Amino acid sequence: MSIVNLLRGTGVALVTPFKANGSVDFKALEKLVNHIVKGKVEYLVALGTTGETATLSKKEKADVLECIQEAADKRVPVVLGHGGNNTHEIIRGFDGYDFSAIAAVLSVSPYYNKPSQQGIFEHYRLIAKESPKPVILYNVPGRTSSNLTAETTLRIAHEVKNVIGMKEASGNLEQCMKIIKNKPKDFLVISGDDALTLPIIACGGDGVISVLANAYPLEFSEMVRRALRGDCKKARLLHYKHLDIIEQMFADGNPGGVKEFLYRIGICEHAVRLPLVRVNKDVQEKIKKLASE
Repeated sequence: MSIVNLLRGTGVALVTPFKANGSVDFKALEKLVNHIVKGKVEYLVALGTTGETATLSKKEKADVLECIQEAADKRVPVVLGHGGNNTHEIIRGFDGYDFSAIAAVLSVSPYYNKPSQQGIFEHYRLIAKESPKPVILYNVPGRTSSNLTAETTLRIAHEVKNVIGMKEASGNLEQCMKIIKNKPKDFLVISGDDALTLPIIACGGDGVISVLANAYPLEFSEMVRRALRGDCKKARLLHYKHLDIIEQMFADGNPGGVKEFLYRIGICEHAVRLPLVRVNKDVQEKIKKLASE
C-alpha cells in the first residue's frame, strides 16, 4: 500500500502523559497507544503540538518516540512531528532520529518569525529536499501567526518533490476547498480540526489528525471511515454525538482538555507542563459529566 493510502483516515496527535511530579509517564503512554490502536485508527502522530513537544528535552523526545514505536509494535504507521522556525536547525535535527520505522514527517509552518509566503515556500522546499521521509505540511495560523495560503500550498504541492500532503487547521473552509479543487491527485488534505473533519471530508478531504481520538478513537475513526465511504447519514450521527465533547476539549486549551478526558476515563493523569496549566474548574465539571455519559 502506498504511503498516501496508508495515511488516509484517522491519525492521532498523541498527548505526552506526565506524572504529578512532571516527569514523562511511559506506562501511561504505552496504555494510551494500546487504547488508540485498539480503537482502529489508521496511524499515530508522535511529538506534535498536542504532545507538548516544546517542553520536552532532546532525550525525552527520543525516549517518547521509542516508547510509542514499541507500544505500536508496527500495528499502525507512526508519523513524526518535526518542525520549527529555524530551517537549518530542523534539517540538522533529522540526524537525531532513526527513521527506519517512521512513515512520514509532519512539519509545522514556521512560527514567530512571520515569514513571507516566499519564505515559507523556501523553508519547505529545503526541508523536503533533506527529509529522509515524505513530508506533510502543517498550517495552524492560530499558533504560528502566519497563514500558509492556498496559493503557496498548491505551489509546494505541484513543485516540491517529497511533499505528500498537508494538515489544514486554519478553520477556513474556503481555503481548504481551493486546495482540494486544485491539488495534485495524490496530495492529501487532512483536517487539523476535529469539529471540521466531516465538512472537510465532504468537500473532498482525506481524513484528520485528531486530538479527540486520543480519548474516543473507536467512534471517531468510524465516523471518518463512514464519511470517506460516502455514508453521510451515519457519519453525521457520530459527528454530532462528539460535538459537545470537542467543544469542551478545547474550551480552556489543548492538550489540557483532552488530558482531562483521558484522566476521567482512566488512561493518564491530567498533568501538563508549564506554561500550560490544568483546565479551569468549570470545564473540569463539564468534562466530568460528558465523560460519564
